[in-house]
Amino acid sequence: MTRGTAAEALRLLDERGGTLAVAESLTGGLLAAELTGVPGASRTFRGSVTAYATALKQELLGVDGALLAERGAVDARVAREMAEGVRRRLGADWGAATTGVAGPDPQDGQPVGTVFVAVAGPGGVAEVTALLLTGDRTAIRRASVAAVLDLLVEQLGKAAE
Repeated sequence: MTRGTAAEALRLLDERGGTLAVAESLTGGLLAAELTGVPGASRTFRGSVTAYATALKQELLGVDGALLAERGAVDARVAREMAEGVRRRLGADWGAATTGVAGPDPQDGQPVGTVFVAVAGPGGVAEVTALLLTGDRTAIRRASVAAVLDLLVEQLGKAAE
């Protein structure tokens, strides 16, 4: 799938002595599986939280409950807070997160294919990308993993500048 990008992200983290934790919703563990499929991932990958239920985003990751009540789980700020929360909770330098609607039905007033991916780094650096993906449930979930890995590599590159 995206093993090359996962390997590149882990290589960049390893070069900088950094660590990564991930928070997943719609991807349900696919991101963690992609990362741990890379030999040597344990040098930099701390772990993951699959907060599929909305309440767990608040309870485990510290996402603002009022935000979840008002906007639902499919939101740019929720993605950002998930990335920041997993970074803090798992004691990592970097956090990455996925939230969205893989289908078959809309969720939180958002159409199928609406996805937000986020990366949070040291010093409060955080970036969110909004996506509107097409395809079936599997395609949307895989594209979400690819997008968050691309964002992570991009942010790691910027941090090195």
